[in-house]
Amino acid sequence: MKKIFVINGSASKNSSNEKLIENIEQLTKDWFSLTVFNSLKELPHFDPELSITDTPKKVLEFRRSIETADGVLICTPEYVFSIPSGLKNAIEWCIATTVFSDKPTGMITASASGEKGHAELQLIMKTVFAKYTQETTLLIQGIKGKINEGGIITDRQMENDLAKFISEFRTLIEQ
Repeated sequence: MKKIFVINGSASKNSSNEKLIENIEQLTKDWFSLTVFNSLKELPHFDPELSITDTPKKVLEFRRSIETADGVLICTPEYVFSIPSGLKNAIEWCIATTVFSDKPTGMITASASGEKGHAELQLIMKTVFAKYTQETTLLIQGIKGKINEGGIITDRQMENDLAKFISEFRTLIEQ
């Protein structure tokens, strides 16, 4: 069982991203043990003065979760043509470390459009030296029309794309 640390980029309860993560958890239960981080708003605002010394406990715990995971999965919406500020803040707390360096990483942007946020997330993760491929990134546009209130995926193409993504992510982790 590979340990996957999942970062939910959405700040909303019952979000489409949270429902998507629940689906991924079911689809991967035979290979992955997921730990989902839904608490981006609990991390303090990034302070470079505290990044190396006197680092807040919550930040140290967040970094440790990334470091000890076999892989990281980021599942996020796009907010105002960008990644959510809470997700950016969390990643900024990791810049002065090597926790993402060569870490197998999957990235899903599930939003209304998501193109700009998805491109930005890939650029940021490339900057922190995360290990990913084009096949371990997935853009799901119009997510609210593809997953219902009960969390059931209603779009066959999305189902197929997600299955392919999971397969590629699994391959990346096992390399």
